[in-house]
Amino acid sequence: MKPLIEQHNIRYPPFEAARWEPEALPVATRDMVVGEYETLQQAMEALDSRPPAFRLGEDSGWLMQRSYLFDGDEVDRSDGRSHLEEGEYARVVKRQRRGWYLIPNPIHHVLRQFINGVVIVLLVCLFYLFISPLLLFMNLPVYGLETVRWGLLDYPALAVFVVPLIFAPLVVRVAANLMELRRQNNFLKRNLKTPVIEFQRPSVADEVLEVNVEFPEWDPSWNHVDAILRVGVLPPSREVVFETLNRDPSRQPPPGLSTALPHHYEEGLDDGTAGGEDAPMELTEVKGGLYLRPMRVMVQGEPVRWVEGDVLKLAPPHPVWPGSVHTDLLRIHWECILRIDQNRGGALLWVQPLMVAHAGGNVSLTDLPLHDGRSELDMT
Repeated sequence: MKPLIEQHNIRYPPFEAARWEPEALPVATRDMVVGEYETLQQAMEALDSRPPAFRLGEDSGWLMQRSYLFDGDEVDRSDGRSHLEEGEYARVVKRQRRGWYLIPNPIHHVLRQFINGVVIVLLVCLFYLFISPLLLFMNLPVYGLETVRWGLLDYPALAVFVVPLIFAPLVVRVAANLMELRRQNNFLKRNLKTPVIEFQRPSVADEVLEVNVEFPEWDPSWNHVDAILRVGVLPPSREVVFETLNRDPSRQPPPGLSTALPHHYEEGLDDGTAGGEDAPMELTEVKGGLYLRPMRVMVQGEPVRWVEGDVLKLAPPHPVWPGSVHTDLLRIHWECILRIDQNRGGALLWVQPLMVAHAGGNVSLTDLPLHDGRSELDMT
């Protein structure tokens, strides 16, 4: 008797994946025994009821893969039929990817870029002060070395101009966060009714999604509504990643994962690598928050303008992605987003998760669309 194994492999991009080298991070692997069989034909018959294999990424890059191994050799499970996996949504979907959401003020991204520029100016000024004695020795003119007296103390002239540049964006950022808290409170007081979303037929990864949308109430401040179909990969379970890599959660984490951080709402909603930078300040009364965290690997279709009474037809992404997968390591998530443009206060989002069936055949994608993990850059 030879074992038939379902193998899950994942190397998920941490927060700000562009700063990491995928080859330097480990691959989490989990093997689950499907059964033991004497021949390959018997093993293939057992795979008829199993979901198809798929592969996103490459061995040298970010990787999300499900494969089947019989006696150590990979077998192809592709019968050309669609398959809907059983099971519930991951907890992160129930807590952070369903319902009403706000879009952060764009000033957060502008200030972040401004701070990066200020740091460069500060480093240039420090280097200039460092080499100023050499410039004086060479009889070259130097500027800004004189001091400015404020009260009883003297300050370098450069500091008078550079230090305010450092603290100004921080003060504005604090003010922006206070404005975000006020905007969240005002939104919760509106108590908007849930849109009525009806799907005309079961969702399949390679078929057009037909949706009928109705709004029980229409706010006069709303301009128009766009529907967007999106698919991506959610972070794996942090606890299972530690388990597969034989790491003690109370000791040094594996590369790419941070040490244990305090959670605002509930443990297990992310992989812990964002460090609180994925969203602006949020009300603690709203479990999961009011800002939609972007998936770090995701792709979305073209927006379709909603017209009352019409059936929305949302095209799936191309090339074809796998259907919905919600295991401890592999989490392929589909969602339909209604983006409501308002006269003021930024756009509103209604997020509806989907259970989408796999298309016939195994999926293999090598070019993964990576995204920043900050909510301020999502759906802008």
